[in-house]
Amino acid sequence: MTSTLPAVTTPKVPAQRQPAPMARPTGRTTPPLRLRSSRPDLILCGVLLVAILVVQGWNIADYPTLSDDEGTYLAQAWAVQEGRGLAHYTYWYDHPPLGWIQLALLTWIPAALSPESMTVGTMRAAMLVISAVSAVLVYVIGRRLSLPRWAAGLGMVLFGLSPLSVVLQREIFLDNLAVMWTLLAFALAASPSRHLWHHFGAGIAAATAVLTKETMLFVLPAVLITMWRHSHRDTRKFAVTGAVTACALIGLSYPLFALLKGELLPGSGHVSLWDGIKYQMTRPGSGFILDQGSGSWGVLHSWLYYDRVLIVGGLAGGLLLLVTWRWSVTARALAGPSFTVVILALVAMRPSGYLPAMYVIQALPFLALVLAGGTASVAHAVLRRWRSEAEHRYLTGGRYALAAVLAISAGAYVVPRWYDGDRTAVTADANAPYRAASKWLSTEVPDPGDTRVLVDDALWLDLVHAGYKPGLGVIWFYKADLDPAVTKTMPRGWKDLDYVVASPTVRRDAVDLPNVKAAIEHSKPVAVFGRGEDRIEIRQIQTASGGVR
Repeated sequence: MTSTLPAVTTPKVPAQRQPAPMARPTGRTTPPLRLRSSRPDLILCGVLLVAILVVQGWNIADYPTLSDDEGTYLAQAWAVQEGRGLAHYTYWYDHPPLGWIQLALLTWIPAALSPESMTVGTMRAAMLVISAVSAVLVYVIGRRLSLPRWAAGLGMVLFGLSPLSVVLQREIFLDNLAVMWTLLAFALAASPSRHLWHHFGAGIAAATAVLTKETMLFVLPAVLITMWRHSHRDTRKFAVTGAVTACALIGLSYPLFALLKGELLPGSGHVSLWDGIKYQMTRPGSGFILDQGSGSWGVLHSWLYYDRVLIVGGLAGGLLLLVTWRWSVTARALAGPSFTVVILALVAMRPSGYLPAMYVIQALPFLALVLAGGTASVAHAVLRRWRSEAEHRYLTGGRYALAAVLAISAGAYVVPRWYDGDRTAVTADANAPYRAASKWLSTEVPDPGDTRVLVDDALWLDLVHAGYKPGLGVIWFYKADLDPAVTKTMPRGWKDLDYVVASPTVRRDAVDLPNVKAAIEHSKPVAVFGRGEDRIEIRQIQTASGGVR
């Protein structure tokens, strides 16, 4: 059909006025985030933070079961508060002391107001401060690494509300403190203002993370990658050099501390940093993580029991981002977190390495970020197919419908599993046996001040507050065999004890501790709390004649 409208002559636009074609993005896909000036970000981050703190804080003292490691770190923090040195027993170079020094600061005010509240269950509340800071940092890092708002929020949810996170972030572990400092290092390294002092601060935060838990040393290359990508080209050498120098100088303070105390190298009559390093490097491994029946296999399945989504999805997201690194803006932006996931996964897969249950804490925020980033990358690739004008005109509703279907499907898979895990965390009471044992030892023993009892560290502070003499009356069970300062007060070995509290930890490790093993064998239960493998037995030592000591 021929048009009957008169022809219209379009005036020629001068060459210099021709609009330039839209260029493909080569850097950020979102503006650099300054959280304090973005109202939508503040609202979303605040709402998610409240949800995380409610779920993590509800029932925090009763679930999960108190662990000996928690008791040890809190008892060491108590020793710092009381001016008793760096530990409640002879300090040896297992971990740098900065971690429990921070715990001492966190728990100082409640301990000063109510000394008897300095127990593991009560002081778990202090970990909510760490969880809050870490969750906000995950959101900030996500936004600074170009994730859209919804993806940064998803990363925050994955990090804070996964049942695995809820369980492990409640516990008084040095790893939780170290993760907070590591996230701060990443946030400063990705600072949109690119100030030199931000990069120096990243180096200081990274060193603090390592001095809190030495295994964070593996993550430092990823912090450096992030800093290199986000520093200004003209000042990059200064920024990186300053950060590395600050990190190294602060990190060297630990061996300097040992040197000044005359405990850097082995010698008679003292512990040494070298012995601590040697122990960590030569301790028995827990086997290959993919070898069925190994200790590492059991640890992996304990993680998967709480949450398969974050671990499997995070590893898959990290792999996706690495594969698409060359042509994906999101993948390049998340190079640091992706590299962190790869490093930590490779360390966990060492055939002869030792894999503790709390190791995954170090990976949680980075698994969350790369899973959120991978989700954003896939969503962007799928929806990109509707970019042409005709498709935009006719299929806009279809692409959002597809996005809604994908989101609902993912939610239908994840929410029921998370609901069951988080419901257990906020309703179960796993520590009733510990509370009952603590009450019995506080009320049924006639003279606590003249009684000697072996316990795990989860109960140590409870009994100190009940009147037992720290170090001499209430004894951390490992020290009865491994600390000469304690064994010399027990010239007759197990016969110098009155009670042994056989918790699951004590029964498990007594095999390699002669005094503890003998104390259990030469005692009879006078009170039992709980059932099965989780029971706690209070056992009274029996002499050869059949009477009590």
